[in-house]
Formats: sequence, structure tokens, C-alpha cells
Amino acid sequence: MRKILITGTSGFVGRNLLPYLSEDSKVTTMSRKELKEMAPETLQDVNVMVHLAGKAHDLKDTTDSQEYYDVNTKLTIALYNLFLSSDAETFIFLSSVKAVADHLEGILYEDVAPMPMTHYGKSKLEAEKYLMAQPLPPEKRLYILRPCMIHGPGNKGNLNLLYNIVKMKIPYPLSSFKNRRSFLSIDNLNFVIKELSMPNNRIESGIFNVADDESLSTSEVVILLSMAQHQKARFIKIPKLIIRWVAKLGDVLKLPLNSERLSKLTENYVVSNIKLVKAIGRPLPVSSREGMLRTARSFSEYEDGNN
Repeated sequence: MRKILITGTSGFVGRNLLPYLSEDSKVTTMSRKELKEMAPETLQDVNVMVHLAGKAHDLKDTTDSQEYYDVNTKLTIALYNLFLSSDAETFIFLSSVKAVADHLEGILYEDVAPMPMTHYGKSKLEAEKYLMAQPLPPEKRLYILRPCMIHGPGNKGNLNLLYNIVKMKIPYPLSSFKNRRSFLSIDNLNFVIKELSMPNNRIESGIFNVADDESLSTSEVVILLSMAQHQKARFIKIPKLIIRWVAKLGDVLKLPLNSERLSKLTENYVVSNIKLVKAIGRPLPVSSREGMLRTARSFSEYEDGNN
């Protein structure tokens, strides 16, 4: 039986990936604190290392910038060096599309020149560069994954904000913005990581975007959230100028709608997964719409369980 080491299982991805991989593999875990004291013998008999531990993007911008580099860059480098000196065969690093672009024109492919704007993205990119620059023995494989916005049961954030708007039967006020965004169902991410961790797979090492097959507009997401609540989607077209003014006011007054959140809800950010799907040779198991419906239904189930 394969032995897989996962770092960072306290986060949303780790909490979902751990039971998924445990179905047919022996899985061990390590916290960020344990990683700092990690010794080479820890990797004895480990076949696959899945490195999820990292400092997430702080949307409130209260994090010391150096922390991103200490965790996302230096810790990843230290762990990868241990991997190279061990008998482990596969290293999977969860990076981010933010290592390439915070705002996007057109479609994001793996060969787009990286221009991250935040310390989060820059720290992830620095880790990527180091990993790709090291000579890789022929018996080892390195996969750097760049997921877009991940969602699924138990995940909050902007989707939860939209869900609450629908729940309160408030017409969606941003329908004057026309956009397309890529999302990533946690089910599809789990599937991808499992495929890459399979023994003797023929997938070449490299960098891969990870996204659902089809992008969605925010209005389409509102429709799906409404369907999960057995409601009719409601929309209202407020002029963009007024919306942007309200968002700037939200920056000052700490309102639910601020400039950062407005950008995430209305900007275009389409990510191609063609390279990944071709490499795996199998389609992703969950469609964009079904994945979004699963997440939306989980919000309802959570509320029902707490009433």
C-alpha cells in the first residue's frame, strides 16, 4: 500500500483530501510546526509527499509580508530538499494561479509570464522557481498545481455571501457586470491529486493549472445558488458607477461589499485546464455546475443541522 505524507491538513483542502486518499493509501500528516522540525528519517517508506501547508492570502492585509516568504517559500524549499534526498518518488506542491496573475486579460495558460502583485503570489512563485530549477532524478516526479478558487462543502467566503443574499431574497445587485470566472470543485482537486499520486503513472513532471472544465458568470452562480434553495433567482441592474462608489465606501466603513470583494465577484478570470486533463487522460469527474450545486446544497444542510 502506498504511503502518502500530507502537510497542512487543518485547512479546507487538507480536511477533504485526507479521508479521500485514506480510502486506498496509508496517509500520515504533519502540521506546519512539525515541518519546521522535520528530519530526513521522517520520510522513511513515504512514496508521495503532498505539500498543502502554507500561508493563505489575507484579504484584510493584516499579515506581515515576511510571513508569506517564511512559510510559502522557505518552508517549501526545505521540504523539497528533504524530498530530493529521500526515497520518496512524487512531490505535489499546491501553489496558486495567484503566483501568475491577480488580474487577467484573456485565458490563463501555464505559459503565461508570471506577474504576481501580492506577497502571497510572489512567495508562491519564488517557491515554484526554486523547485523547477533543481535537477530532478529520473525516478522522481514533481507536480506544481495552480488551483483557481476552490469551493466545496464546509467552505465559506464569497460564495457564502452570495448564498446569504439569495437566502434573504435580495435581488442580486451586480447583474450589470458581465463576467466569466473559473472555479474548482474540491471533488475535482481531490481527483487530480489522487491521479498524480498513483504509482507508475506516465504523467510528466511540470506545472499544471487546476480548474473545472467550464467557467461561470457570477449571475450563473446566483442561479445555481437559488436552485439549491428552491427559489427563483432575482436580479437588479444597478449602474456600475454607483456600485463602485458603494464598494469604496465599504473599504472605509468595513461593509460586506468592498473593492476587493467587488473585484472577485465581477472580474473575468478564466483558467485553462487543458494541459492537465490531457496529461491525466481522463475527464474531471464533476461538472462546473454540479460542483457549484453541491457546495450550495451544503450551505443549506449546514443551516438545517444547526436549527
